Amino acid sequence: MRLNENTLLLGKKVVLVPYTAEHVPRYHEWMKSEELQRLTASEPLTLEQEYSMQRSWREDVDKCTFIVLDAEKWQVRPSTTEDSCMAGDVNLFLTDLGDPSLGEIEVMIAGLTKFEAKIGQGNEPSIRMFRKLHFEQVAVNSVFQEVTLRLTMNEHERQWLLEQTSHVEEKCYIDGSSESH
Repeated sequence: MRLNENTLLLGKKVVLVPYTAEHVPRYHEWMKSEELQRLTASEPLTLEQEYSMQRSWREDVDKCTFIVLDAEKWQVRPSTTEDSCMAGDVNLFLTDLGDPSLGEIEVMIAGLTKFEAKIGQGNEPSIRMFRKLHFEQVAVNSVFQEVTLRLTMNEHERQWLLEQTSHVEEKCYIDGSSESH
């Protein structure tokens, strides 16, 4: 939407920037995920279709689309590219042009790719458990007597995790009882 084409919203944890052609390749990579397509009720698009969609959203009078950036990464620019800071998107749709105070919002967070666990150095059972989950030790803090383990998600790790959790069933939990979804 032309309304937000020059708008940046800077928060403590995230930065919202207008969705530009620079963001399309990374966004397109996210949207190849069948799980993300299912969660966002989206159809797979070619890269060219994704560029066309971005241009259309930019020109539409009833949509505002922002890309969510990790504020901490983004603030160390220019050494970091904007697409490497991407974490998701926010879409605002004006659903009733006769009532500009009414709109629909969609938020997608897709860019979480690193997970860290800080564990007491003596807590061997927890350290072993995280290592079985493919976390790797990245730091030791002798002052706090803890180790930091990190898992960096990639397609191989994602597939492995899906295989390991294929038996998991999602259920609704309310006041101590559960129902299948």
